[in-house]
Amino acid sequence: MFPELPGTYRYTCDERLPVEILVFDVDPGDVEEYLRVDHEVWTLGEAFHPELDHIPFLSKEVWLNDHRPGEVTLIFVFESMQAWEQVGAGHIQAQLQAEFDRRFGKRQTLVRAVHEEEHFGIHRWSRFDRT
Repeated sequence: MFPELPGTYRYTCDERLPVEILVFDVDPGDVEEYLRVDHEVWTLGEAFHPELDHIPFLSKEVWLNDHRPGEVTLIFVFESMQAWEQVGAGHIQAQLQAEFDRRFGKRQTLVRAVHEEEHFGIHRWSRFDRT
C-alpha cells in the first residue's frame, strides 16, 4: 500500500515515551543568551548529572516562535517515567535552577508546563525521521 522507505528514513511506532513540554517567555533581546545558558546548565546538567548513570532523555528540542518573539518551547522525550523522575528529583532540580539563575539572572517566565496540565499523559507514540 505504501512505498518502501528510502534507506535514510525510518518510521517507529507504538513507543509510548513520556514527553515534557515547557513554554517560557524571555525578553526577545535575551533569547540567544537564554538558549546558551539553558543548554549549558539544563541540557548538559541533566544529561551528565553525577547522580545519574546515563542520560535520562532521548532528545531535547528547542522551538522558537517567529510570531511571538521571546517565546521558547522546550520539548524533552524521556526514555521512561522512572528516568524522568530520577532527574526530576527536587534536590537535582533545585541545584540546576540555582546555577541557571546565577548564570542567566534575567527575566524568564514559565508560561506553561503542558505535561502538567495534561497530568503527565502526553507521550510520543510514533516518529518519522531521517536517520
